[in-house]
Amino acid sequence: MKLSDLLGKEIINIYDGARLGTIRDSDLMIDGDSGYVDSILLPNPNGFLRIFGERSTLTIPWEAIKKIGDQVIIVELDRSY
Repeated sequence: MKLSDLLGKEIINIYDGARLGTIRDSDLMIDGDSGYVDSILLPNPNGFLRIFGERSTLTIPWEAIKKIGDQVIIVELDRSY
């Protein structure tokens, strides 16, 4: 799968059905040695700004991804985000 195949897909948490964001709004953390994706970083998932204007981020470990479909990516995050 290419990175371009992920662009525009919405990320949905299967645990509570929450819409977390889209890949176009996020960054990917890549392992420099293996070249594999370690995690997805979603900026400002709750719509709030932190103190001093810094945006909060949600880190989604690659292991939390359960399914990549045509339009959505299903993840399982059972913790508060």
